[in-house]
Amino acid sequence: MEDYRALNRANWDERAPAHAASVDYAFDRFVADPGHISDVVRFDLPLLGKVAGLRGVHLQCHIGTDTLSLARLGARMSGLDFSPASLAQARRLAQLTGTEIDFVEADVYDAVDLLGTEAYDLVFTGVGALCWLPDITRWASVVAGLLRPGGRLFIREGHPVLWSLADPDESGRLVIGYPYFERAQPTEWDEPGTYVATDVVFTHNRTVEWNHGISEVVTALMATGMELTGLVEHDSVPWEALPGMMAPLPDQPSEWRLLDRPERLPHTYTLQARKR
Repeated sequence: MEDYRALNRANWDERAPAHAASVDYAFDRFVADPGHISDVVRFDLPLLGKVAGLRGVHLQCHIGTDTLSLARLGARMSGLDFSPASLAQARRLAQLTGTEIDFVEADVYDAVDLLGTEAYDLVFTGVGALCWLPDITRWASVVAGLLRPGGRLFIREGHPVLWSLADPDESGRLVIGYPYFERAQPTEWDEPGTYVATDVVFTHNRTVEWNHGISEVVTALMATGMELTGLVEHDSVPWEALPGMMAPLPDQPSEWRLLDRPERLPHTYTLQARKR
């Protein structure tokens, strides 16, 4: 298989400016309103709790809106991503808002070497990150390596059942069509669009992804000496993951839920763990 990092990085590099220009990421609102935080982090608040005073790192931070949001909640944040174009937008947003955030360009598997061992109180990872990594065990080792004893991991992620769904057929049935469990061979995609509204025409459309089952994520973390402190499955997801089959929540329009019997499908999950 060709270099998965280079293939996926080209996709993200091309889309980063379009994401930063979109209303979905709301750069203008971050600049205009010093109290604004991202919808993703706002959803997280009841489980995330207080982060003021913590030294945190956001792995796979993309264009930095969630990283900035955590900084606005009082954490001393760093952000790490492998896409230089994404980090250029993240640094621009931090500069426009006068926020001190250290953004580092690196593959997530190299994070401990670059950022230091046991250097953080909080590791944060947002929705749509783990699917770009081929080995969840290596990822868990990175998380444990970055955290000080007593430090914690917070991750909200797309549920592996959601990732495993095939495109719905004419009947609208939900059908498992892709792997639920991690496997060496990735799932390959060739999709011209992106998940925000944009008129930009992209040329780097191929990506490769991996799914990771819930038990695989939990077991990998526990094997590093971390203890699970929370696991919640949600019936909403912060984008229209199944077009035409979902509607935004009346009280949270940035969150989408299956229209027909949403209780059938775990949409996302929040996992928390602490380093012993």
